Amino acid sequence: MPELPEVETVVRGLRPDLIGRTVVGAWTDWPKVLDDVSLVELTATLKGRRISAIFRRGKYICVDLEGVFLVIHLRMTGRLYLSDRAEGDDRWVHFSLALDQNAHMAFSDSRKFGRVLLRHSLDFLEAKLGPEPLTLSDADFADILQGSTRAVKTFLLDQAKIAGIGNIYADESLLRAKIHPLTPVDRLSRKQACALGAEIRRVLEAGIAHEGASISWYRKPDGNKGESQQHFMVYGRTNLPCKVCGTAVQRTVVGQRGTHFCPNCQRR
Repeated sequence: MPELPEVETVVRGLRPDLIGRTVVGAWTDWPKVLDDVSLVELTATLKGRRISAIFRRGKYICVDLEGVFLVIHLRMTGRLYLSDRAEGDDRWVHFSLALDQNAHMAFSDSRKFGRVLLRHSLDFLEAKLGPEPLTLSDADFADILQGSTRAVKTFLLDQAKIAGIGNIYADESLLRAKIHPLTPVDRLSRKQACALGAEIRRVLEAGIAHEGASISWYRKPDGNKGESQQHFMVYGRTNLPCKVCGTAVQRTVVGQRGTHFCPNCQRR
């Protein structure tokens, strides 16, 4: 599933081509992609509205159309890009937003897990998502950890606690902070918690700088791959040497998620 750096890259890639465009219609060949709204209702609500902003909240893409919001969750295989065809440029496009100047914002999703929502407020996101990790100070991050007994890897993946972190960047951050993924949160010292917050910011900022990780379906809006996967230090490197100490990377399962760690750098 695309995580914060991938979603942020998509938003930045689309922004120059979307801002100021006017909606002229919408298309779908799979109505279930629309969450609690029909195509007729969505089209009637958005037609004639101008796109004033596009931004990210956690792993959600939010398109502001003069106070009405189109909210898109890419899930596992979702892609967004501009096309001159309603059906997009690949066979997995199931929804598109028709814009002026013969452009279409195409939503491609081979597994059909992604969703498109129409909302008049983003309060529902604020109710379900924790704060953005890039804006948290080390102290604020440490405060969020207080009182939990869960494994730290599980905690980091909880979007209600911290928004946007997924499997890849949790593993990378924990390695850099030298914290074992199964360490109970309440066993972390204040110093360790602050260090983890700092490493999470560094890892996510680097992920954005490298325009996300193309290890599966993720592509930038221009169709090119991101390069974050070329800089992984632990994720996906089972049995390969740790890039810090040379010890073979191990893989375990934490909270039903495959988890990579260095048994030397990240001792329990």
